[in-house]
Amino acid sequence: MNTEKPIVFVVDDDSHVREGLISLISSEGFRVVAFGSGADFLATEKPDAPACLVLDLNLPGLNGLELQQELLERESPPIVFITGHGDIPSSVRAMKAGAIEFLPKPFDPDDLLRAVKAGIEVDKAARRKRSDLAELQGRYGHLTPREKEVIPYVVGGFANKWTASVLGISEVTIGIHRGQIMRKMGARSLAELIRMADSLGIERVRATTK
Repeated sequence: MNTEKPIVFVVDDDSHVREGLISLISSEGFRVVAFGSGADFLATEKPDAPACLVLDLNLPGLNGLELQQELLERESPPIVFITGHGDIPSSVRAMKAGAIEFLPKPFDPDDLLRAVKAGIEVDKAARRKRSDLAELQGRYGHLTPREKEVIPYVVGGFANKWTASVLGISEVTIGIHRGQIMRKMGARSLAELIRMADSLGIERVRATTK
């Protein structure tokens, strides 16, 4: 996972507002990159770093809510909305779609900074989760086809003898596969392996009798 210095993106068509936001946010030690439109934001390559997006609701062309919808399909940073013409339906829609905060202009600078910091922390957590999942997927990719066949029975709590009878192989072989699965996945206990399997979306084998 990249550990670059956090960055805050600002999208507002008012140059004076952009300049004020750059000054305010950079005073807290964050990198700030500002854009005058949603299209410019989408067209620019972003650094691999924890981020937050401060987004004006009423943008010309692609407005804030439309940009938010575009970003839902991507690994986008958390959004803090700002607006001088907000309404309750817009704020509800923005928050339901995952916005961190919805601040009417003029807003308290401390409120914006708190929201930005919260957004950065949310993004850091999301990035850690994605990194952990990618690592798990890498470990799972090192399992043999047979080990991948066995793991749903292991996390389902089935005894080696029962699993062997279902798969038509020896109990000793199942025991070997089980040990290899634990080693390759880096699981220190069955409970930990179960959590890993759940994260990977591996469906446990279930039955009324074992």
